[in-house]
Amino acid sequence: MANPVIMPRQGQSVESCIITTWHKKKGDTVAEGDILFSYETDKSAFDEKSLFSGTMLAVLCEEGDVVPCLDTVCIIGNEGEDISALVGSAPAAEEAKEEAKEEKAEVAAPVSTAIEAAPGDRIKISPRARALALKSGVDMTAVTPTGPHGRIIERDINAALDAGKTATIAAVEDFLAGKAPVTIPATEADAPAVAPAPAVVEAEYEEVPMSGVRRAIARSMHASLSEMAQLTLNASFDATALMEWRKTLKAGGEAMGLGKISINDMVMYAVSRVLLDHPTLNATLVDNTMRLYKHANVGMAVDTDRGLLVPTIFKADTLSLAEFSKAAKAAAAKAREGALTPDEMSGGSFTVTNLGSLGIESFTPVINPPQTAILGVCAVTNRLKADGTVYPAMGLSLTFDHRAVDGAPAAKFLKDLCTALENFSLLLAK
Repeated sequence: MANPVIMPRQGQSVESCIITTWHKKKGDTVAEGDILFSYETDKSAFDEKSLFSGTMLAVLCEEGDVVPCLDTVCIIGNEGEDISALVGSAPAAEEAKEEAKEEKAEVAAPVSTAIEAAPGDRIKISPRARALALKSGVDMTAVTPTGPHGRIIERDINAALDAGKTATIAAVEDFLAGKAPVTIPATEADAPAVAPAPAVVEAEYEEVPMSGVRRAIARSMHASLSEMAQLTLNASFDATALMEWRKTLKAGGEAMGLGKISINDMVMYAVSRVLLDHPTLNATLVDNTMRLYKHANVGMAVDTDRGLLVPTIFKADTLSLAEFSKAAKAAAAKAREGALTPDEMSGGSFTVTNLGSLGIESFTPVINPPQTAILGVCAVTNRLKADGTVYPAMGLSLTFDHRAVDGAPAAKFLKDLCTALENFSLLLAK
């Protein structure tokens, strides 16, 4: 029995996904548990494993296609099985028919007469062959069409390239547009002598399409800066007590099962407590309506190979420092592995991003919409007190949406957070 494979829905807010890589092609044998294809949501990457064994009967989407969730992307069954009822009349079915037509053309017998094209005529060439010609810079006058009715197909382009027949991309474009009289020989024997083509000029740059994650970040950041009235306040606090606490935890905390609690864990822990006293900063703004959260759902910006991801630590204000640290490390690991679901990156009420480890002393973080604020954690620098003593100062950069929060309430939050971090032991006892 043939089994359709659908595009999964990874989270309630996800409407479509992008297929990035096919690991199986039409005709391949598939075992249960084999990876069929990889795909991306706006912020996560996944591998889809097969629930069935059999043969890949149809691949209905290509790499790079945006596929609606729950749409059929491929069909697995027994070889020779009728799948017309599963394919139906969807756009994907039309693509499958076109692919079949192309494959049929590629096994057709070569034509035996030359094909001439006058200026303005369009050349008979398959879509795949056209794309390859434009990409490779093949000398089209040296291409022998072997498709039905004198149609140039992909293998004809490859044959000319194997023979070293190249030209400029501009020449290929002109040829395909019918801007010059051309004669395409039917066989190599009929081909006239061709002067050596000019060498293809190597491109000075590489064009790399933006990934789904990068496009999502671009949309979010553009919306954030174009729709909000953002303002950044900078402050610093004496990090002596915080760093002493860190030394104590490092020396004996792990032996007590506390794990490796970082400075960033401690800052975010303090944020989760202080936020509850500043509801307009622990909030989102959508359509002129403020949503004030009862708990601090802290988003944690994580730098990954695929781009910036922001998992949410829900109800962070209810977690102990050790619990918070454990949750933060688990979320960061899932982000770097590309295993976060969209639901794990939504519902945040405030975000913390840390560039301190990279030596940044002050910056302007961009709000993660529709939240009303974001905190940037900066590097520790040595500063002088009035009595001449040196102390470690940690910078904090708070960006807030001035539509929802005025400067004074934002400054009070930043002041209260600095006080809490300077007196971290008292915060833990609170």
